[in-house]
Amino acid sequence: MVDARLAARPPRPRAPVRLPFAASTATRRAGWRCPRDPRVDSSGGGTFPFPSPGRCPRLAVAHRNRSPAANLGLPPPRPLLPTLPAAGIRTRVTGDGGCEGRPLVECTGDRSVEEQPEHAGVEGKALKMSSTVPKSSNIFWHDCPVGKTDRQKLLKQKGCVVWITGLSGSGKSTLACTLGRELHTRGKLAYVLDGDNLRHGLNKDLGFNAEDRAENIRRVGEVAKLFSDAGLVCIASLISPYRRDRESCRAMLSDGSFIEVFLNMSLELCEARDPKGLYKLARAGKIKGFTGIDDPYEAPLNCEIEIKEADGVCPSPSDMAGQVVTYLEEKGFLHE
Repeated sequence: MVDARLAARPPRPRAPVRLPFAASTATRRAGWRCPRDPRVDSSGGGTFPFPSPGRCPRLAVAHRNRSPAANLGLPPPRPLLPTLPAAGIRTRVTGDGGCEGRPLVECTGDRSVEEQPEHAGVEGKALKMSSTVPKSSNIFWHDCPVGKTDRQKLLKQKGCVVWITGLSGSGKSTLACTLGRELHTRGKLAYVLDGDNLRHGLNKDLGFNAEDRAENIRRVGEVAKLFSDAGLVCIASLISPYRRDRESCRAMLSDGSFIEVFLNMSLELCEARDPKGLYKLARAGKIKGFTGIDDPYEAPLNCEIEIKEADGVCPSPSDMAGQVVTYLEEKGFLHE
């Protein structure tokens, strides 16, 4: 026999049915009303019609996720390759997502969908946006009315790149900073791009294998090119051990404003100096791929300036900087 108290207890209200975002698309088109929207329509017929997810926080979150599979906690489906709109441009559907229910399409440039990483998140974005991938499609160079010549007239100097290369411990950073100070005292605007400093920021995602070294030099070359275009004397100080990478940077500045400075110091001298203690670590096997020990250094063949040691001694920083300044003056970089 059912207890009278249980029979008198009112039934519990059922929880509202939660529709997935994809299933709610057609309902919204039909004028679905958001039960959490307290507003009342002008006819007094109840809650306000809700055609857009932006008026409901719950659906706004689902709309931002775009993918119905993501809303349900399912793994993302494998993207399909639709009909290509034009040669060289690839597209794929990325969700069910606009407010009108139209699919969202993503352009993948010259890469096919099969080449795109299937994992999402920050790592996937970083991989797709890597500077080592082919150039994107549908981009155009935009010229500005103020050009390099105008900036050089303003600064009363000519932009160039002084690229200092050599073994670790050969004095590259010392020369770069001394040269920058000398130009500053002469009223000339210069900026130093130091290899170690750049690996704290711009190139902190790169290691020291051959591929990363090449990308490291490519990035620095592009930045140095911008400084030169701005009218500055850009002083780049890097080991840059591979000849082809340095020549690639030279090719970026076809107007003869790339000045390669080779600090031709022997391995014995650099290892004896060892200001950072890196040679000792490399000899002990604690550093792999160290230039001069277990990774090669390719000396320049046609550098503009070569600075050599004298009787086993490296020249003083002021003497080395003086050689570079003399070259810049003779070539007309320090005046209009």
